[in-house]
Amino acid sequence: MPMTSSREIAHQIDRIVQFYHPRCIDTHSGFYHYFTDDGQTYNPLRRHLLSSAGFVSLYADEARRSGSGEALGWTRHGLRYLASAHFETRTRDYAWMLDHGEPVSKTHRATGLAAVLGAYAAAAKAGIEEAVAMLKLELSRLQTRYFDGSQCLYVDETDGLGQWTLRRSARTQHDVLKALMAAFEVTRDPALLERALAVTTVVWQRLAPAGDGWLWPHYDAEWHPDFEFHRDEIDDRLQPWGFQIGEQMAWARLLATLFSHFPGKGWLLECSQRLFTESMAAGWDARNGGLIQSVNFDRTPLVRDKLSWVQAEGLAAAAELQALTNEARFGRALDRLMSTVWQHFIDHTHGGWYDRLTPDNRRYSREKSRPPKVDQAPLEALFALSVLAERRESGDTRIARV
Repeated sequence: MPMTSSREIAHQIDRIVQFYHPRCIDTHSGFYHYFTDDGQTYNPLRRHLLSSAGFVSLYADEARRSGSGEALGWTRHGLRYLASAHFETRTRDYAWMLDHGEPVSKTHRATGLAAVLGAYAAAAKAGIEEAVAMLKLELSRLQTRYFDGSQCLYVDETDGLGQWTLRRSARTQHDVLKALMAAFEVTRDPALLERALAVTTVVWQRLAPAGDGWLWPHYDAEWHPDFEFHRDEIDDRLQPWGFQIGEQMAWARLLATLFSHFPGKGWLLECSQRLFTESMAAGWDARNGGLIQSVNFDRTPLVRDKLSWVQAEGLAAAAELQALTNEARFGRALDRLMSTVWQHFIDHTHGGWYDRLTPDNRRYSREKSRPPKVDQAPLEALFALSVLAERRESGDTRIARV
């Protein structure tokens, strides 16, 4: 089975980083965001907030892993671009998309600010001291601008006047909570974990029952499931209709991680295990291998395409649950997912992971990475797998978190 030793996993991390570095670097304007399979760039003057933040995290994590001063320097380069280009002094928020340096839309998104928080947290963990103050400032901005205290949930968007729009989503809750937990690793402020637990409780005890224990992606302003939003857009890149397998897997991992901080809250682990098991059962393609994109209300396949981030979220969730429980079923799931990733998603010639495959695991085009893809999900999965491998190689069989 591939990617079972820490050395093999480290090599795959290197291959992802080497695909992007140094071709992603725009010395004058952050990073390039669009790449073909062989690494050629296109759309050189468009920038997406999630990719700009993602490259900061990529270089910060590489600096921590390898001790590279060069990687730390490019982390600072990315931080400067976030602060100088994406941040709008008039609205005091971050532009979602830039074209020729100008904002494309007046809308600002909580998921964008969550990505910025993740970038600052990664930079702080890499040793950039000034990133700690930036992180704390953005935590305050997040709470002031996007937190609906009456619901204990985060709204998705604000318009050009700073007013909340009507859209609500489950994905925003996940991305914000992930950012809060990353911020906790830097600040050690227990209030961040308590807030994450409070929001998670609302999500899974109030919202999930409407989806029979899964999370529907879209909600109205009163937090009722919106089953009509994007009903004809099941393939939409950022706001698709239907139960998304990758989102359920991402929540399974987050629930498991939160349980490691709150071991007295057994429902977190129970929910994580159930969600992972059900998502594997509904989302696994028994004929071709891999997790499909989405399923319908009755958990039958909706979009059978295979997305790289979905496989990565499944890997990361399985690794987290394996570390917490040592149960063989999660190890078996890891093997199945790793086999699919190795055979179909990893570009063994140029590095990086292919983005989207057909139901029978063929490439649609030569386009490997476009926003918001900078292979963050694959890197996170590989880091989680590395922890498991190192424990196994050291003979440590204790239950612990990834």
